[in-house]
Amino acid sequence: MAANDYHFITTWRIAATPDEITSVLGDAAALGRWWPSVYLRVRVLDHGDETGLGKVVDLWTKGFLPYTLRWRFTVTESDPPHGFRLEASGDFVGRGIWTLRSEAGPDDPGGPSTLVTYDWLVIAVKGILKTLSPIMKPIFAANHRWAMARGEESLRLELARRHAQDDPTVLAAIPPPPAPTFPHNLRAASRR
Repeated sequence: MAANDYHFITTWRIAATPDEITSVLGDAAALGRWWPSVYLRVRVLDHGDETGLGKVVDLWTKGFLPYTLRWRFTVTESDPPHGFRLEASGDFVGRGIWTLRSEAGPDDPGGPSTLVTYDWLVIAVKGILKTLSPIMKPIFAANHRWAMARGEESLRLELARRHAQDDPTVLAAIPPPPAPTFPHNLRAASRR
């Protein structure tokens, strides 16, 4: 594996059905609303077919480090609610595979529960990432793990909001998703 190659496998156990999770993950236009710590700007360029196949999305993202990434993904395989595959291009190139597997149904004790796996294989081509990867790879990897942990937290909060739609008291008690880190958190605060 070259110094600027990255391969991450993230696993989440989420108390929701695969259908519920797919409805959140598959709505690319809403990424900036429910996962704002990472997705600073999202533009859907092509919605693809009814399953999302062919969807093209332009992104501006970041983690906890003070650099941003501009990239685009295209959904190349889609099998809702079991998952989808995307191809990435821009500041990095590669592919991501989201897989959802039901572990317990809604009627099971303690259910529902879904195992969500994200397999992300990319090559950094942005100047700073490519150049600094030989010495900064552990820090860049930590940045990815931080971003995915915020994603898990944000997904749980979004699902809680959706489940509480009919109860304004419960809905009001759900905190907002984690915000972006420095310096983008300052920009967001100045817009309020």
